[in-house]
Amino acid sequence: MALALSRSLPAELRRLQIEIEGHARSYGLDFFDVIFEVVTSDELNEIAALGGFPNRYPHWRFGMEYEHLSKSYRYGLSKIYELVINNDPCYAYLLENNPIVDQKLVMAHVYGHCDFFKNNQWFSQTSRKMMDEMANHGNLVRAHMDAQGESAVEDFIDVCLSVEDLIDIHRPFIKRRRDERDQRNTNDDPSRRVPHRFDAKDYMEEYVNPREALQAEMDRLEAEERKKVSRFPSEPERDILLFLIEHGKLEPWQRDVLATIRDEAYYFAPQGQTKIMNEGWASYWHSTIMCERTLTDSEIVDFADHHSGTTAMPPGSFNPYKVGLELFRDIEDRWNKGRFGKEYDECDDFLTRKNWDKGLGLGREKIFEVRRIHNDVTFIDTFLTEDFCRQHRLFSFAYNQGADQYEIESRQFAYIKERLLFQLTNHGRPFIYVLDGNFRNRRELYLFHRHVGVDLRLDYAKAVLENVSKLWGRPVHVETIIDDQPSLISFDGRDHSMERLKESTKEVGI
Repeated sequence: MALALSRSLPAELRRLQIEIEGHARSYGLDFFDVIFEVVTSDELNEIAALGGFPNRYPHWRFGMEYEHLSKSYRYGLSKIYELVINNDPCYAYLLENNPIVDQKLVMAHVYGHCDFFKNNQWFSQTSRKMMDEMANHGNLVRAHMDAQGESAVEDFIDVCLSVEDLIDIHRPFIKRRRDERDQRNTNDDPSRRVPHRFDAKDYMEEYVNPREALQAEMDRLEAEERKKVSRFPSEPERDILLFLIEHGKLEPWQRDVLATIRDEAYYFAPQGQTKIMNEGWASYWHSTIMCERTLTDSEIVDFADHHSGTTAMPPGSFNPYKVGLELFRDIEDRWNKGRFGKEYDECDDFLTRKNWDKGLGLGREKIFEVRRIHNDVTFIDTFLTEDFCRQHRLFSFAYNQGADQYEIESRQFAYIKERLLFQLTNHGRPFIYVLDGNFRNRRELYLFHRHVGVDLRLDYAKAVLENVSKLWGRPVHVETIIDDQPSLISFDGRDHSMERLKESTKEVGI
């Protein structure tokens, strides 16, 4: 599936783009050049089904997503107002039959996104030429389909997509590996691994740091180093896709396809890490630009209707547009009035807190700082307050199996915040690591699930183990906690099995 789009803007939309871009820059927004293209509803649905990239590798899921979007639009269930791509230049799409007020809103919203893409730290390691790279990925996959057969490649892509989340989302910012030369130097240099010695006077040295204890500690450290060197991998590996690319039983074309899936997973990862912030930031700026600069009297009602529809959050739901927008407004208001710091936090008089206003005027500067350095987890953890939860009636809810419905679980601020952070951490997905690529000395793959309070879904775990086994070429195991008991789920290439462990893996090093 590929689209060839090269459509210049009509004169009126081009004028609006110049006007709104000028307003955005006057507020301090900084972005790459933005290329707008006007498309039909079918074209927009097709582009959205492809993740925003007109030239992408072919796969049946894109067609399925297109059918879903098309039917939703046809029956009035949903409508895509904007689609923008993190690229240099940024590409954005406008629906041709939208009224002018909607086109203005979308343009202002897009410039907010583009500013976020360019300046947020979590996007700093993404490719800024992904439009070209996606086209290259498409050509590569099509070439392999010509050589291997379309069905074989599509079936393999199915396997890869089922494990595309098994990456290390912090890998672009942290060097977790040392090359072999670094490891040899560390092992050969005893000064790096020596027993800890307590400070003591010369005459007390033998008593405070006895030779026998120091030697025992040295023996233990050396044993740890030998064990680490013999372990494969030497340290727990969170980027499971990379480990499979490097060590899995794959043909060259399969490595190419898996590497393609991995590259795209890393490109899209920051969007999952910053969904609330990104949409909140764009919504903040489209409402600011529209209300302060570009709205005419005749457009106010239509704008209010569409903006409220975007930011609506019925009870029991969570709208990232609404939460992000209101939290940015709350931060701006708090820093304008000085409602932060030790003095304000320790004030327990209701009226004093309600009327607190030191007139600092630091709000706009603060939200630009927040936009630059935070992701959703740190954004919520740092700036979600009890007052905010109370004002916007946030609460946590859970499914009651007895009543067969969702019910309010808690209105307590600490619990609401904890549940929200739990859902956002690692995109709400489990933490899985490679511990051993030669388990039982039979080249079986041993994975470890870092349990954080929620058991793995057994049906999902078994399906993923099957697909990892296809990539690894040998039996695969995952250690986890099931019903508070350490357990090992295995797949030997034909059958699944599960056994209870006496204790969890020791010295994991995670």
